[in-house]
Amino acid sequence: MARIKYYYNPKTCNYERVKISKWDVLFSLLGYFTISFALATIITLTHQTYFDSPKEAKLKQENETLRVYYELIQQEINQGNKVLAYLQDRDDNLYRTILEADPIPHTVRKAGVGGIDRYRNLPKDALIANTVKKIDQLKRQLYIQSKSHDELKSLAENQKKRLAAIPAIQPIANRNLKRLSAGFGMRRHPIKQIISMHYGVDYAAKEGTPIYATGDGVVKAVLKSRTGYGNRVEINHGFGFVTRYAHMQAFNVTIGQQVKRGQCIGYVGTTGLSTAPHLHYEVIKNGKRVNPAYYFFEELSAAEYEKLIQLASMQNQSLD
Repeated sequence: MARIKYYYNPKTCNYERVKISKWDVLFSLLGYFTISFALATIITLTHQTYFDSPKEAKLKQENETLRVYYELIQQEINQGNKVLAYLQDRDDNLYRTILEADPIPHTVRKAGVGGIDRYRNLPKDALIANTVKKIDQLKRQLYIQSKSHDELKSLAENQKKRLAAIPAIQPIANRNLKRLSAGFGMRRHPIKQIISMHYGVDYAAKEGTPIYATGDGVVKAVLKSRTGYGNRVEINHGFGFVTRYAHMQAFNVTIGQQVKRGQCIGYVGTTGLSTAPHLHYEVIKNGKRVNPAYYFFEELSAAEYEKLIQLASMQNQSLD
């Protein structure tokens, strides 16, 4: 039962009953609902501002996880670029210098692509697009570096063969450097008694002293003669090198045979135009006879090599 309300009327000095109309009730209800709605709105906005809904919380957590993974991916890409830059630097400034190869041009190493936009189908998200581009760039640069390593491997193998082919040791045992009797240059011929060019070096040695191939190669000539160089062997080492061994007593190789550096190919003699048992040795580089002493670096120390060069330059009489 509704409570009855009274008010004091000063005019009549009586308490009179409060009469409430329907409009008063309606306005009261409207006021109540208005205030309630305003409070509800304020509470809702406050909650939405400072508190996340379960769906929003989940999305934020997923975004945070993606951000962490993105940062890790960027770190890996940056680390990969640093390693690649290190490999490229050693490739150009160390390996290619040693192997006498030209460095790869910078424009090639950048591995740029032209023509149509290959990234047009990527998502519009900038993070995803930039990451895909960086990874693609790194992959293409790594491919170029791998091809460079293949080339360097081939060059190294070829360089290994080249180093083995260079006539880098003395053709007979001469560790004490006493057997070198005549060097490369103008010398007096022992028989003709004229000054002429001596195109090799002479080693005085007893007949039958072993003669060794000074580098890897293939025997291109095994010749017998009573004049000139006498019995001789010629070896083609490739890379423009040919060596000649003259005045031999006997042979230990045949034409077409492959030989290794240090392999015995024959024995010292005094055949042909010769005054005493010795070996006349020549080095021919790209068709031109050069001073063999400049190539005797494999088995000698720096001091021994310098002494040998001095002996080879002395003006003395050759033995052929």
